[in-house]
Amino acid sequence: MAITVQNFIKMANFYNQMTMMMSAICVQKGGLAIENYVGRFFAADTLEFVYEYGRRLVERGAATPEVRALVERFRVQYERVRDLTTPSQRPIYEMTLEEFERLMNI
Repeated sequence: MAITVQNFIKMANFYNQMTMMMSAICVQKGGLAIENYVGRFFAADTLEFVYEYGRRLVERGAATPEVRALVERFRVQYERVRDLTTPSQRPIYEMTLEEFERLMNI
């Protein structure tokens, strides 16, 4: 996929729509806290992907000030959920206890 502003905007819109749906699902399930929702890991990985794509776009110098501001907003959001992203394809038996507890939301 070519790194373009149009593709970045499409991915940003997808991420925003997905988070709205996740919020609606949590409300429908009786006010489930988003940090207890199983989809939070997918959302964190998606945010990481969107942010990294935007960062590459900015590095190429193809971003307008508005797109740069959006990438910065995603960076700030990503910093808050960085520990939820999939670190690697390591099996559970290779994880530290802290990583396992975070993964299992204990």
